[in-house]
Amino acid sequence: MSTLVTNTITGLSTAANITIGSTPVVSASANSLTIRGEGSAQTSIQQGLVKSWINFNGTGTVAIGDSFNVGSLVDRGTGLYTQNFTTSMGNAVFAGAGSAQDVALDADGRNRMVVSEAEDANAAFVNTFTTSGEATNVAYATSIICGDLA
Repeated sequence: MSTLVTNTITGLSTAANITIGSTPVVSASANSLTIRGEGSAQTSIQQGLVKSWINFNGTGTVAIGDSFNVGSLVDRGTGLYTQNFTTSMGNAVFAGAGSAQDVALDADGRNRMVVSEAEDANAAFVNTFTTSGEATNVAYATSIICGDLA
C-alpha cells in the first residue's frame, strides 16, 4: 500500500475518473463534475448547487440582508417582489422555494408562505402570503433558485 501526499493534482487533457479501490468517486469532463452519491448513484455537482438566493426585509423600504447572484430586488406591491439575477438562468424553467415570517423570532414560523417562480431567465417572482392566501408584506423572507445557469 502506498500513500500519496500532494498539494496539487493536475488533470489529464481528457476526461478522467478519481477511483478509490474499484469505485469511481468523481468523474470530470468539460462542464461536468459528478460525485458518487448514495449506492451507485452519481450526483451532478453543477445541478446540485443553488444558483441564486436572497434574504430580505419586505416591509417599509425593501432591503436585501444578504444574497448570492442577485443584482436587485424590486417591490412590485403588497407581498410581490422580483429577484433579479446577476447571471441569468439558462431558461425560464427552474425551481424556486422560500420561507417567510412576519416578526423576528416567530415561535411557530408558519404564519406566512413564499412562492418563488420564474418570471423569465433573468428573474424570479417572490410572492408572500398569509396562510389564508392573502398577499402580505413580511419582515423576513428568503428565496432559493435551482436550475441551469446560462
